[in-house]
Amino acid sequence: MIDASTQQKLSAMKMDAMAAAWQEQQRRTDHDALTFDERFGMLVDAQYLARENRRLHRALTEARLRLTQASLEAVDYPAKRQLDKALIRQLATGRWIREHHNVAITGPTGTGKTFIACALAHQACRSGFRALYRRLPRLFEELTLAHADGTYTRLLARLARIDVLVIDDWGLAPLRDQDRRDLLEIFEDRYGMRSTVLTSQFATEHWHDHVGEATVADAICDRLLHNAHRIALKGPSRRKEDAQLDA
Repeated sequence: MIDASTQQKLSAMKMDAMAAAWQEQQRRTDHDALTFDERFGMLVDAQYLARENRRLHRALTEARLRLTQASLEAVDYPAKRQLDKALIRQLATGRWIREHHNVAITGPTGTGKTFIACALAHQACRSGFRALYRRLPRLFEELTLAHADGTYTRLLARLARIDVLVIDDWGLAPLRDQDRRDLLEIFEDRYGMRSTVLTSQFATEHWHDHVGEATVADAICDRLLHNAHRIALKGPSRRKEDAQLDA
């Protein structure tokens, strides 16, 4: 068995998973036929997996996804949904994040926009990126509070560092002048530097009208949409379908 001195050193280096894997190897006779390199590789794999699991847990905790169980593997593709499977596979590679592209997800209520947005953020966390989920009304509340308590610049800096910012429920309510200015600041900081995922019940061609003031709308929509991958979902509400199946 591994001696106490080595155990203490591994613990001091925060390599408890490797120590536990070594003790497990010592208990199992089927590992006796393995070479040193094979057994050492298994120890490294155990430590690496433990570290990655901790990192993913921290990333998902920070992301605060609305649907924590969402994943790209769980996305389904019924014909009536008209979801492009090739596009989802492309987004799963994470290249859009590395190239600082955006994703615009539109469709009627209940068609799964939030699920796909959270699944993309979950995949980003698995790939080593930082993500953050916010409903737009809640984000405006945070921004208003930040204006009031003097932390506005700090909040903008935090949002600018997030690799994938998910903004859910875009376009549900009219924008105030301050809302427009805040959004322009956020998207200006992120343009060409980070990626943003937006969900909306309204098609992207109506976003300019929603923003309102023409000059600001031009600036916001240009930063959001010119390099955006667009997912337009169709079909009836999936929540209603699920309710009918449970009835």
